[in-house]
Amino acid sequence: MYRFLIIIEEGQQNYSAYAPDLPGCVATGHTREEVEQNMRQAIAMHIQGMVEDQEPIPITHTTRRCLPPTRHAQGMPLRVNAGNY
Repeated sequence: MYRFLIIIEEGQQNYSAYAPDLPGCVATGHTREEVEQNMRQAIAMHIQGMVEDQEPIPITHTTRRCLPPTRHAQGMPLRVNAGNY
C-alpha cells in the first residue's frame, strides 16, 4: 500500500490540494472533505496511469514538520498558522 502526503490550501472560495511526490497530481473541492476525497481519486488515477505507462511508482520522500512561531528582528512574535496537526 502506498501513502502520499498531500498539501491542502484554503482559497477564498474553495480548497485545493496536491501531492509533492506525484508532480501534476492535483485536485480541488468546495470543502476540505471534498478536496480530500478528490485527492484520493486523483492519486488512484495518477498511479493507474503510471502503471499503464510502465513507469515506476515513486517512493515518498516528503515529510511533515510543523514549526513553532518565531520572533522577528524587533522581538515581536510572528504569527504562524500551522493548522491542527
